[in-house]
Amino acid sequence: MKALIIGGTGGIGLAIIKQLLLLKPNAQIHATFFRHQPRYQHPQLHWHHVDITIETEISTLATQFIQLDLVINAVGILHTATHSPEKSIQHFEADFFYTNIKTNTLPTLLLAKHFMVQLKASRRSYFVTISAKVGSIEDNRLGGWISYRTSKAALNMAIKTISIEWRPKLPRCCVIAFHPGTTASALSEPFQHNVSPHKLFTPKYTAQCLLELLSRLTPHNSGQFLSYNGDIIAW
Repeated sequence: MKALIIGGTGGIGLAIIKQLLLLKPNAQIHATFFRHQPRYQHPQLHWHHVDITIETEISTLATQFIQLDLVINAVGILHTATHSPEKSIQHFEADFFYTNIKTNTLPTLLLAKHFMVQLKASRRSYFVTISAKVGSIEDNRLGGWISYRTSKAALNMAIKTISIEWRPKLPRCCVIAFHPGTTASALSEPFQHNVSPHKLFTPKYTAQCLLELLSRLTPHNSGQFLSYNGDIIAW
């Protein structure tokens, strides 16, 4: 197996890397980082410094691969040093909205554009993006968090649209959006006090759920929005 994990230094991204190396000892794992030099090293793990919001950097990364079996985008933001998710439309700020779109939505589109050929070269490939249940329009009953919700809803539409386009072009590729549940990471840290302990997952558990789910999926499942427990979530 040859895999590319986008956002390999994040909580979920790094956990996915470790689980892949455990489950697939002969795998070649490539991963991206942006701000901090990765501390975790392994003979079969290759790090790439990439800003995944810049198309030229994504296209340059893509030239380094002929074939990939698995691409997982584990990058996302919910808050910044200066902004938290909006409780009301009155708190909406355009710059924070653009930051959400730039980080949560745009990279998946760029990855699909530039890694289509590499995924097509595999006998069975998977294109996965970590999404969030709050991006489900059907499931939205509480409101709030409008920038984050909107960016994830746009991401889900991107995944659905890509899956439809790739059905005839990449018939051996499974394209999904994955809801990880509330995972103990830097993204969720400010909000963990509102989560029941049994519903706050470790990154290791989330990674195990995702990889176990992928082991059961085929291209017939392409275009689905799936929860960590395997349930299909309404778009």
